[in-house]
Amino acid sequence: MRIAFQKHLKKLEKDLFNMAKMVAIAVDRSITAMKERDVHEAKKIRKDDIHINNKRFDIEEQCIHLFATQQPVAGDLRELIAILSIITDLERMGDYAEGIAKVVILLADKPPVKPLIDIPRMAEIAIDMIHRSLRAYAERDVEAARQITLQDDELDELYHQIFRELVSIMIENPRTITRCTYLLWSAHNLERIGDRVTNICERIIFLVTGELVENIAKH
Repeated sequence: MRIAFQKHLKKLEKDLFNMAKMVAIAVDRSITAMKERDVHEAKKIRKDDIHINNKRFDIEEQCIHLFATQQPVAGDLRELIAILSIITDLERMGDYAEGIAKVVILLADKPPVKPLIDIPRMAEIAIDMIHRSLRAYAERDVEAARQITLQDDELDELYHQIFRELVSIMIENPRTITRCTYLLWSAHNLERIGDRVTNICERIIFLVTGELVENIAKH
């Protein structure tokens, strides 16, 4: 039974890594579509979000099956709980990418209010955080998980910078309010990805130590 469980667990982890890759690609595609004002690609990104959702449900069903048939305890139980938590965060990140794609469509026929510099930078950081967090998960690296959360502070700072800049633009020219609001939605979605990655890092620590912590960069 133990051998069978480990075999199922390895498949689960492979599916988890594939899901994380799908999410990172979706985020990257959404920002590229925004920079290129590519409505066709944005619509495709929104349509493709169903694949991320389906991957989440497939992994969830596999976990439930293992709960029912293998009755995991101790470390094995933590593993399944961590996976269920991580796929929920990944699925929400996919929704954030889909939300950015929606903004691309809403802004399609409107002139830009400012050059896109900070939002793509936020996306780069967010994507890097996703990749690093899954690497930390694969290596069960608690210290790496703690360090990743420092990037979340960088994302927060960029978001606040974008917020202040866009508010200033809206005050100077009220006709830009709608366009600026859409850009704020996109920046907020990227900021939320950082929060979701922080959740994943908390689960990595839980998986390795059995301890549930918040604000892990402070521990």
